[in-house]
Amino acid sequence: MLKEAKNFLSELGKRNNLTIKLASALVLTSSIGTGTYQGLKDTVQLEVDGQQETVRTHAETVGELLKEQKIELREADKISPSVDTVLTDDMDVRIDLAHPIELVVDGQKQSLWTTADTVNDLLVEQQIVVGEHDEVLPSREAKMEDNTQIIINKAFPMTLDVGGQKEQVWSTSTTVADFLNKKQVTLNELDRVEPALDEVVTENSIIKVIRVEKVTDVVEEPISYSVVKQSDANLDSGTEKVLTQGENGLKQKTVEIVKENGKEVSRTVMSEQVTKNPKNQVVAAGTRQGSVAREMVVEATAYAASQPGNQGLTAGGYNIQKNPGMKLIAVDPRVIPLGTKVWVEGYGYAIAGDTGGAIKGNKIDVLLPSIKEVYQWGRKKVTIKILN
Repeated sequence: MLKEAKNFLSELGKRNNLTIKLASALVLTSSIGTGTYQGLKDTVQLEVDGQQETVRTHAETVGELLKEQKIELREADKISPSVDTVLTDDMDVRIDLAHPIELVVDGQKQSLWTTADTVNDLLVEQQIVVGEHDEVLPSREAKMEDNTQIIINKAFPMTLDVGGQKEQVWSTSTTVADFLNKKQVTLNELDRVEPALDEVVTENSIIKVIRVEKVTDVVEEPISYSVVKQSDANLDSGTEKVLTQGENGLKQKTVEIVKENGKEVSRTVMSEQVTKNPKNQVVAAGTRQGSVAREMVVEATAYAASQPGNQGLTAGGYNIQKNPGMKLIAVDPRVIPLGTKVWVEGYGYAIAGDTGGAIKGNKIDVLLPSIKEVYQWGRKKVTIKILN
């Protein structure tokens, strides 16, 4: 029996001083013959941190039993029943020894002793309220051991914007990279993150993941044809005739398009190639001058084809939308018949090809290529020559 007691002492020696003291007492008890104990009062079942032994004692209370067994308790240790309880025969006395642990809450470290069996028991013992999104390491079900480190990271609200899609989330992360990893957000090669991955996240931070993509496209663009004018003495001055119709050419461009969150932000031409050359439009411009039938002084204003209300065709059948630069005047047909060739001071040779509601009597309206030139012309008196 002495040998067995010594083995038990060796086993308990690996724990703490309290258990060693208990084991020593048990060795002494086991080494004395049973006859010696006939005068002892009670038999008690004593359990220390799961190690249970039968002890005979003269102690009247649990507290006296501890003194007898030379067991000193820390404040965090738990004993049942209490030290004031009167001992009775076959009573069970249980002692749970506290374990040293480190508790870290939001980076704040605290060393303490606890008899909690699991992490969850510790949270209850320390009255620590853990929210739904808070992080607890190890898990709440984990068993407590000496020097266990319990980490609690309190969650805080944040905004996550991935590709323009926003959502309100909770986080316990320290950096942007860690946050995205926990949210299982995969970054593509060209994606951009704001703020940077190594930035520290804080409450109400906004983390943006801009999805960036590059695509290559081939587009065709027209090449405008040029207008080449040739003088023609067989045509009256101020008149034109299209000899060869112009045709636009085509060029092919290879462009690199950058999109962010699906929207184009830049376009770069990588190469271009002419696939069809443009064909010039050849126009005969009349130079023949007619004789002057009469002259008159008129009040001249101006207008442009691009002004609101102007139709494609004039009263004389001329398309000024397609030919905004042609020399044409609006007249009162009772004074100057439509189709009459004229010369206008400060304007040149033209044809009476349009009418207007405000053009009455000795008034004309000259056609100019742009509204800016219309304003520059204004209203003025000019000499006009009627040509045969």
